Amino acid sequence: MKIRGIKRGQTIELLEQIHSIPDGSEIILNLELPPTETVIAKLDLTDEERLAKLNQLFGVWQDQPELIDIFAEIDQQRHTYQGRMIDSIDK
Repeated sequence: MKIRGIKRGQTIELLEQIHSIPDGSEIILNLELPPTETVIAKLDLTDEERLAKLNQLFGVWQDQPELIDIFAEIDQQRHTYQGRMIDSIDK
């Protein structure tokens, strides 16, 4: 369910009626800001600016040794799955 609201201090005022959730129910929120003009302006980047932003983003993955273990496990699982698929085709 996705519903818009306005934050006012520690209160979020919903802009739509919600009848499917009883009053007093505990809920979990996943908050995100709606797109704004600044997001649209970022689409007007040159190729060089886009490449610089991508390189900056990829740099976030640096110096995280646990990623090596994660990717190794993914690779191992992928090969195990592919091996099972080949075995089932051969039968």
